[in-house]
Amino acid sequence: MSVEVLDSGTIVNFVEDEEAFHVSIRDRFAHLDADHDGLLSYSELLKELQSLRVLETHFGIDVQTDPKELAHVYKSLFVQFDHDSNGTVDLEEFKSETKRMMLAMANGMGFLPVQMVLEEGSFLKIAVERESNKLGLAA
Repeated sequence: MSVEVLDSGTIVNFVEDEEAFHVSIRDRFAHLDADHDGLLSYSELLKELQSLRVLETHFGIDVQTDPKELAHVYKSLFVQFDHDSNGTVDLEEFKSETKRMMLAMANGMGFLPVQMVLEEGSFLKIAVERESNKLGLAA
């Protein structure tokens, strides 16, 4: 983990860079696809959803969450990814929903820079690294 500074532009620029975004999505999808069938089952995507820690923290402090409520939230998130409701998520569904979620984060963040703790390998960390590399090349 590291503390990074980013703003909405960091996220939007990453998502709009079709090549960089697609490579990151494809790599993450392949990592999650444990049985290599080209589809993510609920149990395969659950690991990624759990890493978001949607309800398990309150301003960075771990809190006790009802397991039934947590299971319901994760099921609901899976349904958001499963656009055709076939019980699995393909690469395009994963890419589309991840893009939608990241753009929603960017929209909520606004244009002022914020400091965030980011996990290594997360899409936000990749976006920050991409921006840093571009700035380094421009210098």
